[in-house]
Amino acid sequence: MIELLATVGAIVVSAAAFIQSRLYVRRRLQFVDAVHSPAAPLVAGGLALALALPIVWIVPFVGFGSALMFGAAVGLGVSRGARDVRKRLPHG
Repeated sequence: MIELLATVGAIVVSAAAFIQSRLYVRRRLQFVDAVHSPAAPLVAGGLALALALPIVWIVPFVGFGSALMFGAAVGLGVSRGARDVRKRLPHG
């Protein structure tokens, strides 16, 4: 039962991380050129993974896969947010 709760918790936290990172890129970083580079999602996802690893190490019922899913969600959120901005801004 605790494994199911940990899995659901990891999915909820990852979904929230995706939504928040996407909104942050769309609202705050829309005019920052660096967020539009191909490396930006990888850097953001790697930093989120590095942030989540100590938490995973401390909490016994959450595994490395949860941290990996969190990092991937942040990276995808940054990627999608940058894509949304590129679609919305005028080209020229």
